[in-house]
Amino acid sequence: ADYALQFVGNPYVYGGSSLTNGTDCSGFVMSVYANFGVSLPHSSSADRSQGSAVDGLANAQAGDLICYAGHVAIYMGGGKIVHAKGTAYGIVGNDNATYKTIITVRRLL
Repeated sequence: ADYALQFVGNPYVYGGSSLTNGTDCSGFVMSVYANFGVSLPHSSSADRSQGSAVDGLANAQAGDLICYAGHVAIYMGGGKIVHAKGTAYGIVGNDNATYKTIITVRRLL
């Protein structure tokens, strides 16, 4: 999560995976985790089956994936996420994890 925060303010680009020049939500998660040697698909729906399931947000740890319908984010702790939110926002940190309905929480490391 700390590594991901350095890219806050960079642009959102649909289909992108560049942490500096533009990325979408799954490209952001994929590129952040690639820095730690973890390979993820460039697909928010495929991310829902990666790693192991965590029993709800209350048990989430910093670095876990928070999966939504059509979206994925990285948990920062304290109920907050860092994610490539959308074209109008770019990469955003300290957003509330419950801003959309959470489908699943996944632990990769």
